[in-house]
Amino acid sequence: MIAVDVGGTFTDVVGWRDGKILTTKVSTEYGDVAAPVLRGAQRLGVSGSSVFNHASTHGLNAVITRNLPKIGFLATDGHRDILDMGRVWRPAEAILDPGWRRSFGDAAQPLVDRYLRRGIAERMLADGRVLFELDEDQARAEIETLRSCGVVGVAVCLINAYVNPAHEIRLRELVREILGDVPVSISSEVSPLAKEYARASTTVIDTLMKIIYSDYTDRLSTGLADLGFDGSLNFADCAATLVPVDHAMRRPFRIVFSGPAAGTVACAHFGRLIAEQDLLCADVGGTSCDISVVTAGEPFVNTSFELEHDLVVNALANDISSIGAGGGSIVHIGPTGEILVGPDSARAEPGPACFNRGGTAPTTTDTCLMIGILDPDGFAGGEVAIDRTLSERAFDSLDSEFTLAQRVRYAYEMAVHNMAEGLFNVAIKNGVDPRDYTLVAFGSAGPMLLPAVLDAVQCKQVVIPPSPGLFSALGLLSADQVFTVNRSAYLMLDAANAAQIDAIFTDMETELREQLGESADVTLLRSMDAHLAGQSWDTPFVPVPDGTIGADDVATMVTAFHDTYEARSGNRFAMMPVEGVTFRIRAVLATDKIEYPQLPARTGEPLQPKGTRVLRYLGDITGDSVGEQLADVYDRDDLRAGDHITGPAIVNEGLSTTHIGAGQHGVVGAYGEITIRRNA
Repeated sequence: MIAVDVGGTFTDVVGWRDGKILTTKVSTEYGDVAAPVLRGAQRLGVSGSSVFNHASTHGLNAVITRNLPKIGFLATDGHRDILDMGRVWRPAEAILDPGWRRSFGDAAQPLVDRYLRRGIAERMLADGRVLFELDEDQARAEIETLRSCGVVGVAVCLINAYVNPAHEIRLRELVREILGDVPVSISSEVSPLAKEYARASTTVIDTLMKIIYSDYTDRLSTGLADLGFDGSLNFADCAATLVPVDHAMRRPFRIVFSGPAAGTVACAHFGRLIAEQDLLCADVGGTSCDISVVTAGEPFVNTSFELEHDLVVNALANDISSIGAGGGSIVHIGPTGEILVGPDSARAEPGPACFNRGGTAPTTTDTCLMIGILDPDGFAGGEVAIDRTLSERAFDSLDSEFTLAQRVRYAYEMAVHNMAEGLFNVAIKNGVDPRDYTLVAFGSAGPMLLPAVLDAVQCKQVVIPPSPGLFSALGLLSADQVFTVNRSAYLMLDAANAAQIDAIFTDMETELREQLGESADVTLLRSMDAHLAGQSWDTPFVPVPDGTIGADDVATMVTAFHDTYEARSGNRFAMMPVEGVTFRIRAVLATDKIEYPQLPARTGEPLQPKGTRVLRYLGDITGDSVGEQLADVYDRDDLRAGDHITGPAIVNEGLSTTHIGAGQHGVVGAYGEITIRRNA
């Protein structure tokens, strides 16, 4: 089994063969994203592998950078500007800023320019009845306008089409009649859910992803076949569950944010092995720190997410918060002379100053090299040469009155503080006490930075899993195949609507069985999103009974709603009637998963460091002192279960470095994980 996680800086490739974990890391190429994937697959030997699981930020990066194909958008006449208005929400920091503009609005960088958004004369009522028939002559004229503008795809979102899709289906036929075989997404199939704006933005993203991933998927499939791969190619969705590539390309909006989600699944799977069910997960790469929560062994999943503020995608997604704090985060001077770190990143190109690829600004990687945490001779398994002299030159170039020692020390403290603040904010947002949670530190930069947040976040302990630099990719070998179908229908949960609710679930189950085949060995999981009558906000993932829905089952659904509502909000309003909004079935097809090998216990002589290294700038830096500490240095391959490591210490491995600080100690677990705690 092989899995790949395409990140903003590196492409991580992992394999599981004959009970061993195989790993490699390749620099991401923005000009040809498939090339490093294929190089990594070739290194690990993809020929003969049964599965190739893929997660990527390729589509996400295209949206963020606006490197997008030209598409058209067809909306009900009078509604074409919904993509500019969004939900009319401002972020907290912009509430009083008169100059703030939505990042995807017409005054900034729209996904679809206004002249490519065309109104169509038609109107469907909320109950599915036709108010105005589709004016086909007017629709043809608008589509002809799009043809003359050179669009390569079209998104269609009409009012109330999730109830009656007839007009959208006919528009798709007209688009193909006039424009030919171009990608067309209609909202009634992409996201047949209530609330027009989220349905529209999701449909636009789906159209864009069809175009972006079409060529990429063809090159990837062809390249893997040329390497001898004849197994199953799967893409991960935004909840890091797996979908066969053909199925994923039918609804590619679901894979736009798949990369960060894989790390959460990896944490949940590994947490079950080490009997840690409550986890804060932090993936620190070159560009960002992606933070998520696992409670009682399950990731926290949302029914939608934002690519940018208010740019909504209706897809089940692991709840992940990203902050601009990674190994490539740039150190700079603030307006009052203070040292700041991030959110801007040097990314893979030009990279940190020490990479000698043209970068001149100091980064967090340069900071750790200056301190001595990183080994200039063994960085990234020796594949990337780094030069401390270039890091020092970059820090010297800062326009600051601080000494060199102060610049490096404060840059390190700010990088750690940014991550600690992000972790604490996520814990508070999810209503969890970090003192009860274990922090899992992974990503190439996580193990060298996150143990330092122990005191600030007050989490129980920090766990460094095996192969932390590639741990997200390992999550792709820990996931099931999942197929999801949703339907929106505003129905009061009472006995009178039992038959209609049952019909919705029966239709969805039939659709899934047709996709998967009657003989498929799947587990069907029912749920719904609902709210108290009169509410606007929905409570998601309320469990729904299996089988035929009758009056008693509806009563069970109402009780389940109040239980879920109370668990999420702390309040219970049992006297209030409940209205169902979205009904959902997930078909789970269990897959083979990675089995982490157990580490043998040490016999004979106790663990000895292979040497020592001087760490600078972490101690007292007053006067001429450079704050030196003497740290023991270990190779992770030399560790055995039960080994104890006292900080300060450095643990080196091919694609990551773990820093155990002064006042901390680490214990090696049965699966090779290093658990770091404060000294008593």
